[in-house]
Amino acid sequence: MSFEAKVAELGLDLPAAATAGAGLYVPAVLSGNLLYVSGQVPLKDGAPMAKGHLGREIDIETGAALARQCAIQGLGIARSYLGSLDRVTRVIRLGGFVASAPGFIDHPRVVNGASQLMIDVFGDAGRHARCAVGMAELPLGVPVEVEFLFEVAPA
Repeated sequence: MSFEAKVAELGLDLPAAATAGAGLYVPAVLSGNLLYVSGQVPLKDGAPMAKGHLGREIDIETGAALARQCAIQGLGIARSYLGSLDRVTRVIRLGGFVASAPGFIDHPRVVNGASQLMIDVFGDAGRHARCAVGMAELPLGVPVEVEFLFEVAPA
């Protein structure tokens, strides 16, 4: 099954790549056979889906769902830049950043929301290296941000 067919089977609605939000950057950069997708924060209609910190205002399950939303947005950007997710040959790396209250230590469980979606879409090619780190604050006050590195086939 193609990755595009898997996206359809999962019922995912991937958004088109938007312009960069609050900074001087582009949503993605394709260099050789690598596509780096800039950090995604969970947005709906251009606004944060939630604000706060894990371990205080946001619970782990909500954080994981927000990380999954970041992954949906990342896939939408990848599709926009590549023309099709079928060009992806492997998910190389996923970086997860979690706004955390003091003492919160379950960052990996939060970022699993994004990691699981990569595996759901790409199967074994979706298994990736990863970091999951805590931060004092994230842009727009959101609780999670996720960045992606994909290996891609030539056009």
